[in-house]
Amino acid sequence: MMHGHSMRQTAQRGMTLLELIIATSILMILASAAIPVNRMAIKRQKEFELREYLREMRSAIDRYKDAADKNLIQVELGTEGYPKTLEVLVDGVELATAKERRVRFLRRIPVDPMTGRTDWGMRSVQDDPKSGSWGGQNVFDVYSRSSGIALDGSRYADW
Repeated sequence: MMHGHSMRQTAQRGMTLLELIIATSILMILASAAIPVNRMAIKRQKEFELREYLREMRSAIDRYKDAADKNLIQVELGTEGYPKTLEVLVDGVELATAKERRVRFLRRIPVDPMTGRTDWGMRSVQDDPKSGSWGGQNVFDVYSRSSGIALDGSRYADW
């Protein structure tokens, strides 16, 4: 009699194999539902960074162009007052009034979060707006070289 009573207590304390399988299955379903949500959050973060970096570089290009138009900085002939390369924005340009002073427009060239590289696509004023190749005369605009599609359905390269 005593023997049957202790068996019942052991069974009540532990989980049966079936309960364990069910609990594990529920946990796996919940975990698999969390993975796409996490991936979406990572992609959204990268898209946010891409927009910020493009805005930052385009703003630097515009500030350079404004300074060139006001004859505050020395510009290279044939560049239409735009920087020759993105590096020019980081390295800085001599002031027209004080040759020993340089003005910088960008702290660094950011890494494209979509490609993981700093080799941004560039367009010069002379290039066709839809062109994928850069003429090399100046940097009028920048874009991502990623061939990926954004959450909103647009192409990163078109941002």
